[in-house]
Amino acid sequence: MLDLAIIGGGPAGLTAGLYATRGGLKNVVMYEKGMPGGQITQSSEVENYPGIERVVTGMELMEPWPKQCMRFGLKHEMAEVERVLKEDNHFKIILNDGREEKALSVIVCTGSTPKKAGFKGEDEFFGRGVSTCATCDGFFYKDKEVAVLGGGDTALEEALYLANICKKVYLIHRRDKFRAAPSTVLRVKNNDKIELILNTTVKEAYGSNMGLEGLILVDKENKERDLKVPGIFVFVGMDVNNKVLKQEDGSFLCEVNQNGQVVVDLRMRTNIDGLFAAGDIRIEAPRQVVCAAGDGATAALSALSYVESLKG
Repeated sequence: MLDLAIIGGGPAGLTAGLYATRGGLKNVVMYEKGMPGGQITQSSEVENYPGIERVVTGMELMEPWPKQCMRFGLKHEMAEVERVLKEDNHFKIILNDGREEKALSVIVCTGSTPKKAGFKGEDEFFGRGVSTCATCDGFFYKDKEVAVLGGGDTALEEALYLANICKKVYLIHRRDKFRAAPSTVLRVKNNDKIELILNTTVKEAYGSNMGLEGLILVDKENKERDLKVPGIFVFVGMDVNNKVLKQEDGSFLCEVNQNGQVVVDLRMRTNIDGLFAAGDIRIEAPRQVVCAAGDGATAALSALSYVESLKG
């Protein structure tokens, strides 16, 4: 019987493993089907992680984390978890190879994945002009013109954020009305640095080995426009990686909101005793490495207290 099973090996999962094992839990396994590190390893530049004064790649940032986190006994199993079930006072972990493990507590750190818009060149220029995080990459376009694609709260809020940094922001939306809160829409429309490009989609992103150089836009009348910008921020939604919590009847093991994000309290506790969630899978996640790491530490401390209470 494991004291703790951690599902996901990004910043939240690794930090949870560090704090849980250093805190005294003996049998702790982190299930991560690939190499630990998480989504941030795909980032070409990171300059806002506390204590790292030089600009590093996401891979460079995360490289020492597994060694540190495993120094106190955390085990990494390169396996994919299919489902988590609750049985009496423990959890059953079902792996995709057919094996089953039992654990007194579980921390789910499987994150979320930004949805792709589907235009040509989106993958080619990802990390070289195409981004899904204004807080992460906005500063690299200081005093430059950029584009934002999307029409929801996130897209408009990030457009406002970028307007504080960039020379101009083109907000591209496929409709003429936004799905964001009316107050946010009003702020966007009243911002002189934001230009709305409505009833329009991105057909193609183009550039060179140096990165993105521009976008080919197409409106509902099929007219094309060449928008020369070095960066586009895509906010067309997130896919929450909550599959492991889905039960055979289609319900979820714990409470989730309408977007599939796990509902937790300030201690990362779900409504199921012994089950915790940390990082981008939880409600209102800031989607920053430092925040995910903090979540992982908080969840581990909560799990530590929970397991100790079971053992008396």
